Amino acid sequence: MHLLHNWSCPWTEEQRPRSSYLGEYGELVAASWLRAQGYKILRRRFRLGGAGEVDLICRKGELLVFAEVKSALHTGAGRPARRVNEHKRQLLRRAARLWLRRLAQEVPTRMDIIEVLLPPGGRPAVNHLPGAFPLEPPRRERGITMT
Repeated sequence: MHLLHNWSCPWTEEQRPRSSYLGEYGELVAASWLRAQGYKILRRRFRLGGAGEVDLICRKGELLVFAEVKSALHTGAGRPARRVNEHKRQLLRRAARLWLRRLAQEVPTRMDIIEVLLPPGGRPAVNHLPGAFPLEPPRRERGITMT
């Protein structure tokens, strides 16, 4: 977990934020953290039709990164990344492939998850999971997953 020193969660234990605000704030924290790590943010909340939404699309050098941001006040219900189930991964892959179709050439890509913990009144903590899952899902043959 990396702590962000310039951010502070603007709510207290008694006044918890709506989940939509929590998610928005977490995306802003994640984008700020990625910039500090040398990433260039290309797009926030990329959505095209019903293909799903990618929270952040960014670049570091030649690498194109599609990042799903999951925010939480604490880890009492488990790590935020656990909420990226296979259905959500499929939607993210579909949106990422739509973005990639717009490019003139192939580029190296990665699918990341960024966990943002936003404790009431405390400093956010970011946990970056690079390559959390592949862009192409594993092949399935006769009930056996091939990797």
